[in-house]
Parts: sequence; C-alpha cells; structure tokens
Amino acid sequence: MKKHDSSITSLVSAYGRAYHSKHDTPKIFDDFIALHLLTEEEFTNISKNMIQGMNFFDKDSVIKFQDNSEEILKWITQVHLSPTPLARGAYCEQVLQHDITLGLKQYVILGSGLDSFCFRHPEYNDCIDIFEVDHPATQADKKQRLMQANLDIPNNLHFIPMDFTKEFSFRALLDAGFKYEKTFFSLLGVSYYLSKEEISDLLMNLFSRVPSGSSIVFDYADETLFEKKGLHNRVSNMVKMASASHEPMKSCFTYEEIERLLEKSNLLIYEHLSPDHLNARFFNNRADYLTAFETIHYIHAVKK
Repeated sequence: MKKHDSSITSLVSAYGRAYHSKHDTPKIFDDFIALHLLTEEEFTNISKNMIQGMNFFDKDSVIKFQDNSEEILKWITQVHLSPTPLARGAYCEQVLQHDITLGLKQYVILGSGLDSFCFRHPEYNDCIDIFEVDHPATQADKKQRLMQANLDIPNNLHFIPMDFTKEFSFRALLDAGFKYEKTFFSLLGVSYYLSKEEISDLLMNLFSRVPSGSSIVFDYADETLFEKKGLHNRVSNMVKMASASHEPMKSCFTYEEIERLLEKSNLLIYEHLSPDHLNARFFNNRADYLTAFETIHYIHAVKK
C-alpha cells in the first residue's frame, strides 16, 4: 500500500459484497451497507472497468457472452471477485454472533477495511465493543465514506489506526477501552499478504494479552496458491491482481503448518473449512456462477 492511499483490495472486496446485495439471490452474506459506502459513480466505474478488462479474466468467455455487458459483469464478479469475501464474512459473523449470545463483550477486527458489522447489527451496540484496526489511510477513507453516507459512528465502535503488519500496539487498544477479557478476533483477507513470520509474531502478540477462551477466525491460502490456476484461471488471476495493486501475496500453508503456527500461540483449531466444506455450506444448490475458491480455507481457533 502506498503511504497515503486506501487499500485497493478493501475497495474491490466492498464492491463484490455490494454487487451481491444488489443483484444476487439467494444471499450468502447481505452487506447492504456496502452499497452506501461506495458512491454510485464508483460502483459504475468499477463495473465498467471489470467489463472492459474481460480479456484479463478469460478471453474465451468474451465470445460466449456476445457483448452482453450485464452477464459479463455478473460472471466476473461471481467467479473472480465475490466468493471469498462473501463466504468469509458469512462464516465469521456466524461464529461471532454465537459468541455474543454466550456473553462475548469484545470484538477486534484486524484489517477491517470497509467492514459494516455494527451498522448492520445495531442491536448489539449496547452489549459489545468493536475495535477496528487498520492502516491510517484506509481508516481515514472509511470515516469519509461513513460521513458521506450519513452513517453516524456508534459509541461502541472504536477506530485504531495502525499498520499492525509492522508492529501491533496494545497500548492503542487499551487507550480505546480494550479490557483483559475474552475477546474475538477476525483476520479476514489479510494472511496472504503477510509473511509466515509476520503472521506467527502477530498471533503470539495478540493471544499473549487475552485470557483462555478467546478466539480468532481467519482465512488462509493453502500450499497450492502459487501453482494452481483454478476455475477460469481465477486463482492465478487473484495473485496477479494483488501484485498489480502493490499488495502482493506472500504466504501459503499446508494444514500441518497452520496447526503448528497456531500451537505456538497456544491456540487449538476448533473448526477448519476446506473449499469443499465451503461449497457445501454456502454455495450449495445455486443457479449462478458462485463457488468457493479452490485454494482458500477458513479456521476458527480458540486459546487453550
């Protein structure tokens, strides 16, 4: 990420969620707030850019769609852009809401981007504190978007501007009201962009400061990330797009590597979802193009 730029990946992810909310049925993850965080001009321009870049995604499909721009955009978004943001959002919030019913009071979103949980679920505003941690430029951009959308920031939402990929400051969290109590963390769409050492250091830092029972949901790429092309080359295209956006993907793991990495932070895997599991849970019996990415897995891990 350039010093004064918001994250391109967070913007594209929000676009995928907004498109799904606006056009797709049935809904996997209805982020209706994402529609308001993008201006109409941005939504239109991103849509046009996707259609014009069809050759990048799949030259053969240009002929198949015969200049049907709506179908081209649907195909690009559902095949290449939105499957992972939708499924990981749905999974993370299922786990989170279950924990809230059990008395959870703190939620820390690492790499929050244009997350909208508290605006979609105001019913939780009086029972849980939410700490959004992200790059200062990304958070400044988000605050501007919230203001333009006339969305008031609730008292339980705390912005923590921080490049946590370099160094995580618990002091900033404490200053915002973070307490030593059971905490739920999410790390979505981030692990790919960190080295294995950076991920390990981050987890050890986080879970050395919270009690037993605290947990995390994150997604990770398996060991085939840099080898597998995927459906319509979407895996290799994802890697190329990340590099072109100056946010290159750095790491991928075998299941055994993830298990060992988590063990260093005293974490046990509570649930692991492979692409096959994700297809069965979130993408089953659909009549459109949406399917789980071949190389992306989800983990729910809990501190012993």
